[in-house]
Amino acid sequence: MGLIAATLLVPGLAACNNSSSDSPAAGSSTESGIPADPKAALVASTKGLAEGNFTFTIAADSMTGKGTFHKPSNSAQMTMTMGDEDFTMDFDLIQIQPDTWVKVDLGDLFAGVPGMEAIKDKYQHLDAAKAKDAKNLDIFKEGTDPADAAGMFEGLAEVQKTGEGTYSGTFDLTSVKDSVAADEDMLKALGDQAKAIPFTAKLDAEGRLSELVMSVPAAGETKAQDIKVTYADYGAATAVQKPPADQVIEASEQTYEMFK
Repeated sequence: MGLIAATLLVPGLAACNNSSSDSPAAGSSTESGIPADPKAALVASTKGLAEGNFTFTIAADSMTGKGTFHKPSNSAQMTMTMGDEDFTMDFDLIQIQPDTWVKVDLGDLFAGVPGMEAIKDKYQHLDAAKAKDAKNLDIFKEGTDPADAAGMFEGLAEVQKTGEGTYSGTFDLTSVKDSVAADEDMLKALGDQAKAIPFTAKLDAEGRLSELVMSVPAAGETKAQDIKVTYADYGAATAVQKPPADQVIEASEQTYEMFK
């Protein structure tokens, strides 16, 4: 999964109240410092993601996962389970720069495949030179924003505030280059639908993104589904630890090929 981040800071405008009403003027900041304009509030909510110190979860019909970014120690981890009734894949990626380890379990697909049994239940240590073309194995390569929420909010087609810290609208998925929801084949199958994907978002009391739900329409053989990403522990994530030495082997050539 590609990751991209942009440090986006939308400063709140000073309140400019020309009436006796206690409501903030359009375009001003609320008392909590969250911009009153819905798009500005969502764009500003991604600043914490760019700082790279938080945890997240991802859930969809065929995928669940969780992860940690801890930029102070240049470490990150992502674990995912993907598949359906015919195929499952468990994936655990640990990166403590400059080192990376990956553990992959393809379930029954391991059976009978030369060399695969040896890597089952093992973390494979990657050679940085060999892994340079495997962008999906470099969590930090394009930033610390697993759904590219920053890019998504910049490309909003429409947005409205629906409650305290809650928003809904549509966004142009074709403008989001590195999201868990953006897949080249899926974009082709979606066609014009990709330009108006419904979403909902929630912000915490400090205006930081806490939940993002993208409602992706049916496309080709993929049924309609919601992709939900949650964010927590801003500024309080813990450094990721290396896998135990007795669980580590050097990566096989099949692994480098798998993630190219």
